Amino acid sequence: MPHFEIHATDVERAKAFYGGLFGWSFVPMPGAEDVAYHLIEGDGIGMNETLTGGMMRRVADAPAPGSPIRGGTMTFDVENCDDSYQWALSHGGAEALPPQDYPGIGRCAYVEDGEGNVVGMIAPTEGEN
Repeated sequence: MPHFEIHATDVERAKAFYGGLFGWSFVPMPGAEDVAYHLIEGDGIGMNETLTGGMMRRVADAPAPGSPIRGGTMTFDVENCDDSYQWALSHGGAEALPPQDYPGIGRCAYVEDGEGNVVGMIAPTEGEN
């Protein structure tokens, strides 16, 4: 099963950012308290879903803001790309790539999450997934 992980210096701040942006909830994983590991649950993510995710305390210094991509990027469906992008910017995120239309795909944007990660959002073109 595909699994992704988000590394964060401030796990509580990152949980608030991703919880607000994508509506996710976070469940502490028993036995992983030393790294503050949380399992992510939300639309299409979590137990008995096609994708699982986790968030954990970063084990080294965070990359400098604005530096090149520092790992795999994650892109998730949103209802309205522009609204989600603005929400991210007003809740600790920074611009990585402003909303743009991609014919036959949808409207997509990328933001830095304040934790050294870049995350994408896409509002698929009607009929596309």
